[in-house]
Amino acid sequence: MSKLTLSIRHTTHYAFTQPVVHALQRLRLTPKETQGQRIIDWQMTFDNAHAELQYDDQHFNHVTLIGLAPGAREVTVTCAGTVETEDNAGVIGRHSGHLPLWSFLRQTPLTRPGAKLRALLREAQGAGAGEAPLDFLHSLSSLIRERVTYEAGRTHSATTAEEAALHGFGVCQDHAHIFIGAARANGIPARYVSGYLLMDDRTEQEATHAWAEAHVEGLGWVGFDVSNGISPDPRYVRVATGSDYRDAAPVTGISIGAAEEVLTVGLTVEAQAQTQSQSQSQAGASQSQQQGQSNQ
Repeated sequence: MSKLTLSIRHTTHYAFTQPVVHALQRLRLTPKETQGQRIIDWQMTFDNAHAELQYDDQHFNHVTLIGLAPGAREVTVTCAGTVETEDNAGVIGRHSGHLPLWSFLRQTPLTRPGAKLRALLREAQGAGAGEAPLDFLHSLSSLIRERVTYEAGRTHSATTAEEAALHGFGVCQDHAHIFIGAARANGIPARYVSGYLLMDDRTEQEATHAWAEAHVEGLGWVGFDVSNGISPDPRYVRVATGSDYRDAAPVTGISIGAAEEVLTVGLTVEAQAQTQSQSQSQAGASQSQQQGQSNQ
């Protein structure tokens, strides 16, 4: 699995209870061109919306600002493309961007440790006494995964690292925030990553994925997917990075004149070789079924 070519289709659909008077959405939905990742093609289309402008933010995330059509009751944003990835054992490499490395030591409201997270960090420090920084970070990731159970639907985008650590459950976003908060408290720069993950058991998913990266002397940025207990491999596609979820959120924005919105996300991630193999298998299965029917 040294290289993969991944096909991605990501649809975001908004249904408003009242017509929209004015709305802007900030989209961070274009994968990064980075070490171990090459964009072959990527397109973004809109229904009842239009692109206002595009720019790269302070984290080198490619941002598309869209305006929603006045009076719209439904809006759809569709991203689709192909990305080639390779296995670098989670190592992204040297720091680059507009922000200095020390800025990733600054805690945010979502990552700031409280008593519970600091106790978790002390436990990791005790267990990893004398370990090299990279080994300590792997141990920290394992400890968080052990102490904070993955449970969907019990936290939300505003849940803090301290709250998730205190309750002992969360999702990939919470695991990333806890790891980031603990790493920073230990003097290690860390950041949040949002992106896509090729799942082993399915192609259709309900949400994007999230993990963390820490800066290790001599290696640069290294990824840690706490929820899955591994460093990112070719199944991962980096889309946006930031100090926390708010910096890397796929969609943020404001709307006026819509009392309530219902958001539906559709996401498909599959390997191209796998797609071709599945098509051949399906064709073979269809032929076998036709042959079998004559024997029934």
